Amino acid sequence: MALSPYRLSKARELYNLFNVFNSLSWNFLVGSVITLFIMRLQASSTFIGLINALLYVSFFFLPLGKILARRFSIVGIFSLAWIGRALGMVSVVIAPFAALAGHRDLALLLTVLGVGLFHIIRGIGMISNNPILSSLSEGPDRGSYMTQIQIINSATGMFSSFAIAVLLGRDPPLILYAIIIIMGIITGVTSGAMVRGIPEPPVEDRGGGTRFSVVFREALAQPGIKLFVVILFFVALASGVSRAFLVVYSREIFNQSDGMVSLYTVFGGLGNLMIGMVIKFLVDRIGAKPIFIICIITGLASMIPIVFFPSDAVDNGTTAVLFLSFLFFVMNFGFLGSEGIAQTYFLALVPLRLMLDMGIIYFFIFGLAGAGGSFAAGLLLDIIGGLGFSKFIAFKVLYTVLIAMTVLALVLQRRLTPLGALPLRGALEVIFSFRDLKAITLLDRLSKTSDSREEEALLGQLHESPSQLAVKGLLVRARSPRLAIRLESLRAMENLKTLGEDAEKALIEDLIHNPYTTAYISARILGNHGVFAAIPILRELTASEDYMLAGEAMLALARLQDENFLPTIEEITLATQNPRLKIMGVEAIGLYGSVNSIGSLLDILKSADPPPYLRDEVVLALASVLDIQNLFYPVLVRFLEARDPSEAAGLVPTLAMDEAEAAFEFYKSTLGHRRDRRNPELVRISGQAKNIQAVIHAFAGGQDGAALSAWILGLPPEHCNPMAQAILAEAALDNDLSGLPRLRLLISYWAAHCLRRWIQQFK
Repeated sequence: MALSPYRLSKARELYNLFNVFNSLSWNFLVGSVITLFIMRLQASSTFIGLINALLYVSFFFLPLGKILARRFSIVGIFSLAWIGRALGMVSVVIAPFAALAGHRDLALLLTVLGVGLFHIIRGIGMISNNPILSSLSEGPDRGSYMTQIQIINSATGMFSSFAIAVLLGRDPPLILYAIIIIMGIITGVTSGAMVRGIPEPPVEDRGGGTRFSVVFREALAQPGIKLFVVILFFVALASGVSRAFLVVYSREIFNQSDGMVSLYTVFGGLGNLMIGMVIKFLVDRIGAKPIFIICIITGLASMIPIVFFPSDAVDNGTTAVLFLSFLFFVMNFGFLGSEGIAQTYFLALVPLRLMLDMGIIYFFIFGLAGAGGSFAAGLLLDIIGGLGFSKFIAFKVLYTVLIAMTVLALVLQRRLTPLGALPLRGALEVIFSFRDLKAITLLDRLSKTSDSREEEALLGQLHESPSQLAVKGLLVRARSPRLAIRLESLRAMENLKTLGEDAEKALIEDLIHNPYTTAYISARILGNHGVFAAIPILRELTASEDYMLAGEAMLALARLQDENFLPTIEEITLATQNPRLKIMGVEAIGLYGSVNSIGSLLDILKSADPPPYLRDEVVLALASVLDIQNLFYPVLVRFLEARDPSEAAGLVPTLAMDEAEAAFEFYKSTLGHRRDRRNPELVRISGQAKNIQAVIHAFAGGQDGAALSAWILGLPPEHCNPMAQAILAEAALDNDLSGLPRLRLLISYWAAHCLRRWIQQFK
């Protein structure tokens, strides 16, 4: 059974504290300290490779841990193993004393023994790692929490590396290494005891009846897992070898002191910390796969300078410090980031029932790549040196091989299962988009706030900075118990460019279940985003008692161009007495842009006691149907600026004559010089152009519209829709309609517009 929010929070707090002590113990016991120590004992590159390989040997003891997990507590195994691995390093405490006594080989043997015991016991306990981490990271913030663990480890690692650098200095006594190991044992035992307080993970099947070989075959039978395993092998090999031998590279090529090398590991910890923060910020928004690829590219880029670094720059102290600081930072940024995000990807890829067994496979591959790669890398360096080449050349060859393997991993990554992640190009667009990064920041703040007022304010900011990454978080807030939060969430969604399938379903559900509150906004969003699947329910909702919902449903259907439903919308608009619904119906009719609706709009215009603004909406809808709305809207605004009805009535002839005169001037500048009387159409257009000012002056001034009606009927049908031509010619004769100043203005503008279109064919 999953942990309750409170128990999960407490368990995470304890696990976070465990990771602080665990990271301290790791750096004190088997970090770069061991490599520096054996290099002081003049160990060969092959021996150094062997010591680094032991780190990965632990993964081969996972099956033994699995056997124990069938009978004992997962947490209990974890705790005892972590205590046992720390105590296994006691022999390394003795090694410095053996070296001081002149027994260098014994000191190296004691070191191998202690490090070997540490990693073997660690391997047994690691069987508990994935189930515990999977249990504690359950929920929508899985990637974010797992990265938080990485950040804790990185920050603690930086602190301990800096402390070690200060302790070691330039030429530390060997006894100091024993003191550091003792500190690591103490913190390691503390971390092992602390982990006992973590709740047992709910792993239903611990693999008691499944042979490992069967699970391995099942894993390789799945293309997604099989490909991931191959990529993981190359990434783990390149990551482990490149970082482990960077310490050796610093000592042997640049002759850096133990304290300086430890200081460089602080920069490595900073790189690990920074990539952890980047991943935590982005992983739950863009997915694991693109981050995995970006981290590998960064790791690849970090190795290239080693291959091309000039030999004459090695002895320059400033160059060496800057170069090595850069290498430690970028290499850890890229490769440790890739290792961390690989585990996040793996946990999402593998079903829970196979988590324990697949976890063994994951670490088996990691161990095989790391152990084999580390030993082979050390052997390669010694072989190249034995052939007479310098160590400088040997390291160039080693990192060239690692670069080739990393490139191969990058090529294979293109076929990885996305698991809902953005493509690489989309991820890069997010990373370099201020708007998307701001949205992620706001969503992160939303996930942490418990103040509904702050929540409302943050949603308002998301409305101002729309981002597709916000959809998931907005859908969660759209189910808030507070109406204001739900409204702000929907408003923020309204500005998005596209809606996903989940968002469309949620909005349709909102249409059905939330009338009088948020359903009308959902209707508007569905219409604006062209969701045709909503048409059936939108049709039903035009009859809703919630007039806002009914009106938005009509507008949505108009935006979706549901032509078959237009007559019903006209009927509803004519019949309703609700002013807002009538106005919204008129707007919907205008959006359809159907000339067949001109008659219905004129009928609405003639109705008695129209509500405020209805006549304006009708005239604008007519302008939209007649395709002159953009031209006519500024004129209507100017007409409405009149302070009283008498001033408005006086404006109609003025504004109408402005357009009539402009149309006539257009005729003169375009065709006025042409005197071809043998062309009957030119003769006809000349007569219409010369009469337009007189007929519009008479009509706009409130006189008989017969002259303008005859003029309209004299226009060629191909330059003005025949139905519109017939209806508006008749409207000019209708005393009830021609008495409306707005309509007189509209018909005058439309007539002048038709003349212009007719003239343009001769340009």
